[in-house]
Amino acid sequence: MSSPRDELLEAWRTNQRINLLLIDAIPAPGMKCTLSTRGGRDVAGQFAHLHNVRLWQLDKRAKDLTDGMSVFPAKTSPTKSQLRKALGVSGKAVETFLAEVLEGKSGRRGFRKGIFTTLAYFVAHESHHRGNILLTLKQSGNNPDKDARYAIWDWDRR
Repeated sequence: MSSPRDELLEAWRTNQRINLLLIDAIPAPGMKCTLSTRGGRDVAGQFAHLHNVRLWQLDKRAKDLTDGMSVFPAKTSPTKSQLRKALGVSGKAVETFLAEVLEGKSGRRGFRKGIFTTLAYFVAHESHHRGNILLTLKQSGNNPDKDARYAIWDWDRR
């Protein structure tokens, strides 16, 4: 049987795999799509925002884990490759952070309500943006294929 620590970290890893699966499934023109009429983020910009929020949260809670990492500038539309690389690095940093909070490492603090609430924040924020991304893609005619749309909900296999 796995420990609560293992389960918490696996939940984060699954969230991370779903993000990368979605990036891979989006048709190239879909990355530039937006529903904003006021110059808001395109799909690639929303993924960049996920990375940026990870770094902003880590800067407040475990600054050393962001050493050498940088946020994407506002209005940036990174490539899939840039996004995969950035999300890979920031995802690993969040995983390390969660593990170190669980281990009681000095200088690490999650949300006041505990480590599971901290994980829930990260996953809820990223899920919110995945929903926005999927709506944008659907409305713009750039939907990922049906298998990918179902795969993002099949957490037992991811």
